[in-house]
Amino acid sequence: MDRTELVTTLRDEQVPDALYDIPGVQDIPVQPDAYYYLRPAADGGWETGLRERSLDRDTSRFATEDEACRDLLEKLRARPRPPEGGGESVDELLAQGEELRRWAREEVERALRERPPDETRNGDQQR
Repeated sequence: MDRTELVTTLRDEQVPDALYDIPGVQDIPVQPDAYYYLRPAADGGWETGLRERSLDRDTSRFATEDEACRDLLEKLRARPRPPEGGGESVDELLAQGEELRRWAREEVERALRERPPDETRNGDQQR
């Protein structure tokens, strides 16, 4: 199995693209806090692992691309399945996030406009 075949298999199994990064075949446009990866190793082999908050974890090294692909496939198959209905694309999720931030900002501004005059300062209560 090579990287292209791996990506085809993952998509056939409906594994979200945002869960894995395979440079040159399946690049994540906006990298989340955690994702799986398969990449060439510095020593000429291959490595797979989980990248969380800019740190590589659960790294495994392999001599061949086939071994690395099979390992990543096993890791992604072992992940719990998300609840049904979450089929949004990365672009749709990002747009929803922007909409939620706009709504939250408007709610904060509305609450600030509607609050009663502050009768206490620095935790001191007037009597």
